[in-house]
Amino acid sequence: MSGALLWDVDTQVDFVHAAGKLPVPDAESAVPAMARLVRWAEERSVTHLATADDHELTDPEISDEPDFETTFPPHCLRGTPGSARIPETAQHDPLPLSSTPYPPGLVPELVEGKRELLILKKTYSAFSNPNLDPLLATLDPDEVILFGVATDVCNHAAIMGLLARGRRVAFVEDASRGLSPERVATVLEQWRAGGVRFTTSDEVTRQAA
Repeated sequence: MSGALLWDVDTQVDFVHAAGKLPVPDAESAVPAMARLVRWAEERSVTHLATADDHELTDPEISDEPDFETTFPPHCLRGTPGSARIPETAQHDPLPLSSTPYPPGLVPELVEGKRELLILKKTYSAFSNPNLDPLLATLDPDEVILFGVATDVCNHAAIMGLLARGRRVAFVEDASRGLSPERVATVLEQWRAGGVRFTTSDEVTRQAA
């Protein structure tokens, strides 16, 4: 497989909605741009890979005394309303891949005919899910178009992981928001140095898949 891959980082209720358990500042203002990207992917048959926190209270990332870098308050707990994707980025019939590893050789068969993919994760890095690397190898996208929250945490982990694997990455600025302006500025500079292309939802949705 090839072409563009739309990578949707954690657009879940607890992160995006102001009333969520761990809201990212100003994330609600990015929702129209997020929605445009997901509609574009559906209309152009672009694969929509979504990552999602799938937490339990026993997860190492969950803490009552969080440092907001590696530990965070309870959020996106499995089965709670806050763990759901916001309606604007909801998937219709995704293939969910939990942290239980599949034999890598079976992944191409699993993915066959599936446009919507859901990577569940226990940490801020999607690459903590052992199924992601074989999935990425199967999809082999020409470019990964990435958006979501939070820019300085989960987006950063995803982009640095993709760059380390030699993938071309485009970051959709207006469809993303971060927690700390200072950290956001730092990671954006890292991405530019790594060759990440910066774009907008309007630019993406005007282009062919």
